[in-house]
Amino acid sequence: MRVMIRYKLKREEAGREPELLRAVYEEIESVRPDDLRYASFRLEDGVSFVSVVETGGGPGPLARLEVFRCYRAALDARCEEPPVMTELHEVGSYRFP
Repeated sequence: MRVMIRYKLKREEAGREPELLRAVYEEIESVRPDDLRYASFRLEDGVSFVSVVETGGGPGPLARLEVFRCYRAALDARCEEPPVMTELHEVGSYRFP
């Protein structure tokens, strides 16, 4: 399953987001789950973020990671616009994993 998650942070929270995401990526790197592909992007406005997540199906490995669970538990409170998850259905790609 491949999904895109988009959210917009409160301006005062946006500066911390890269640091919080780095902690998530450090945990992912230490666990190295085989069934996960995960990328995060900051959009031009500086407060909106997009993550693309691909898993082998089901809830996926992120839910098993402690740092991610803590990150996700506090995300809604940091948001101006809450996360919206959209399932992606590939039509075509070029060199995209």
